[in-house]
Formats: sequence, structure tokens, C-alpha cells
Amino acid sequence: MKPEIHPQYFPEATVICSCGNTWSTGSTSKEVRTDLCYQCHPFFTGEQRIVDTEGQVERFRKKLDAHVQYVEERDEIIEPRLGPEVPLSDFDLSPRALSALETDGINNVGHVLERWAGGGDGALLRVTGFGRKGLIDLKKALRAKGVEFELEEQEE
Repeated sequence: MKPEIHPQYFPEATVICSCGNTWSTGSTSKEVRTDLCYQCHPFFTGEQRIVDTEGQVERFRKKLDAHVQYVEERDEIIEPRLGPEVPLSDFDLSPRALSALETDGINNVGHVLERWAGGGDGALLRVTGFGRKGLIDLKKALRAKGVEFELEEQEE
């Protein structure tokens, strides 16, 4: 090792916190100053301080309140629109899927739900000309309107 390249070590260095607390430790400096210690840090004291820089917390709360209000209004609008008498033409389904369902007498949401309750996916897939793609699109459209399907759907 090269001589005289290591800093001097102080085994009894004093640590001074901005709150006034002091203690001793080993360091390469004789005195160490710190802003926080175990007696004033919020994690150890249990105090929760919100530092509100330029109203950020207030802006966040306003955005959160606006979002909650939007969700409530959206739910109020969506619920009344989806009844059993809503025609399938109101949904964004392919013309082939719509005509296949209409040919089999399935014209509205109520007919779809009755058929699905009677046999699950298989009952709808038995409709001539109505395939998996149409079924997936139909389910997505109904879920967007608030209709939920069971996770384990029945197959043929």
C-alpha cells in the first residue's frame, strides 16, 4: 500500500441533525451534519406530511373528483340504454353476423341472452353463418354496455 493516501479516520465523529439530536459514529470527517435522523424522519415518527408544491395535491384531488363524477354519469347513461328490446343493429357487428342472427330469429339483446342462457356459446355458434369472430364481437359489444358473461361458458 502507498503511504499517506488514505484519509484520516475519526472513531468518535459527531453527527448533528437539524432537529438538534447528536450522536457519535466513525467517519472520515470530524463532524457530520444531516437534515433528518431517526428522531425527526416521518417514517420513524409516524407523522405524515404532504409537501404541496404549487398546489399539486389540490389539482390531483380535483382531477380525481372529476373522474369519479364522469364514471357515475357514464353509468347512469349506459344502464337505461341496454334493455332486452335493444336491437342488435345498434351494435357494431359485421353484416354477415347480423344477417345470420336475424335469419335465426335473434333480433335484439333479449333474444341473444335467452339463447345464450339456454346453451351458452354453443347455442349461438349453432346459428348458420354465425362463427367465433361474430360471437367475440357480440360479447365485446355487450360487455361494453355492461352485460357480463360467466367465465366458464358452455360449449356444444
